[in-house]
Amino acid sequence: MDAVMLSRIQFASTTLFHFIFVPLSIGLVFLIAIMETLYVFKGNEMYKKMAKFWGQLFLINFAVGVVTGILQEFQFGMNWSNYSRFVGDVFGAPLAVEALLAFFMESTFIGLWIFGWDRLSKKVHLLCIWLVSLGTIISAFWILAANSFMQHPVGFEINNGRAEMNDFFALITNPQVLVEFPHTVFGSFATGAFLLTGVSAFKLLKKQEVEFFKKSFLIGMIVAVVSGMGIAFTGHYQAQYLVKTQPMKMAASEGLWNDSADPAPWTLAALIDTENKENSAEIKVPYLLSYLSYSKFSGVVEGMNTLQSRYEEKYGEGNYIPPVKTTFWSFRIMIISGGLMIVLALFGAIQALRGRLETSKKYLKLMVPAIFLPLIGSATGWIMTEIGRQPWVVFGYMTTADAVSPNVSAGQVLFSLITFSAIYLLLAIVMAYLFIRVIKKGPVEETQDTHHTADPFDGKGGHAYAK
Repeated sequence: MDAVMLSRIQFASTTLFHFIFVPLSIGLVFLIAIMETLYVFKGNEMYKKMAKFWGQLFLINFAVGVVTGILQEFQFGMNWSNYSRFVGDVFGAPLAVEALLAFFMESTFIGLWIFGWDRLSKKVHLLCIWLVSLGTIISAFWILAANSFMQHPVGFEINNGRAEMNDFFALITNPQVLVEFPHTVFGSFATGAFLLTGVSAFKLLKKQEVEFFKKSFLIGMIVAVVSGMGIAFTGHYQAQYLVKTQPMKMAASEGLWNDSADPAPWTLAALIDTENKENSAEIKVPYLLSYLSYSKFSGVVEGMNTLQSRYEEKYGEGNYIPPVKTTFWSFRIMIISGGLMIVLALFGAIQALRGRLETSKKYLKLMVPAIFLPLIGSATGWIMTEIGRQPWVVFGYMTTADAVSPNVSAGQVLFSLITFSAIYLLLAIVMAYLFIRVIKKGPVEETQDTHHTADPFDGKGGHAYAK
């Protein structure tokens, strides 16, 4: 493989691994903030214990996420120097704001939250965790603002062969980020909620700390239901925007080679023949693609062959059709994951509210592996978003082949790919070990002595915990 493909594989692998931690951090800290809010306003010590227990998992996840995230920005200079040179003036601004504002905000108030138990007033301490939650959400916004520029470039002009920002407000109000951001946030809330319910389900099956994990499960289920609906609605709006701005991606995600009929059916599954540019077999749902695209049961959706001809006229000769099979199936895996999340969340919420949760053994067993559903949905959604944009790295202005560093050899990229993969594997093992250790130990009781400890999560007495 050449340096371009290896650089793409490296960026994809490190991003997919890092993206495990980002939505989990956003979702978990939001749930912890809800728990502490219930503690402050209801005075029930159970909610305080819940915030502390789930806080341990959040802190582990946050720490590993920081380590894996550092590499992401380094890669722009290492493997993608032509890209950085072209868009650095635009792309660098939201990344800088994210680091200097959102990340510092998260880090500062995480520290206050960790060491502020019984030192700060209840409401000030509660404010700290909500500010951490707000910081993670703001951080997501700035990252998505940078990514949205790659999908739909706005707020810039070309000078001396470089993209230079001339409208910061246009950059942060890019319609692309306005549809991506809520979808990502709801997906993150669902990720945290399904970790909460999955761990709680495991503990309930073991009949350990039953009351504690029943309450945790119910909070997680309520958030999961709301998030699942939010994912569905915001995803619908995102698809409609895609038809307008990146019709080729939309066509590839549907395996649509030629213009659709009117009304357009949605392809549930297909045997895609990319060599002959046709589908040898298809299962279709009538009218549905028109509704997804235009919110009405009529309307033609353009096919890849039509768009290829148009792009050749506009951008010159070349292949503007992305990897169709990857785009098509990643989109469907994302939809299946989202649908299963909604079904499981609704059923679980009903069972919990009826008091039948503990007796639903089969359902609880399903909820343990269901922890991974939001992660699968997020990963495949990201794959569809990025692969479906190919061959562009900045849509309409720079191709991926032109963005790679010219002086980095395939051997150098391969070496770094192997090295980073080994480090990430080690981090994954460490994180899994720490998660399992905390989950097995479970929530622990506070002692009466609340004056002498440095670490509120050490589990060794003081004002923290003791068995």
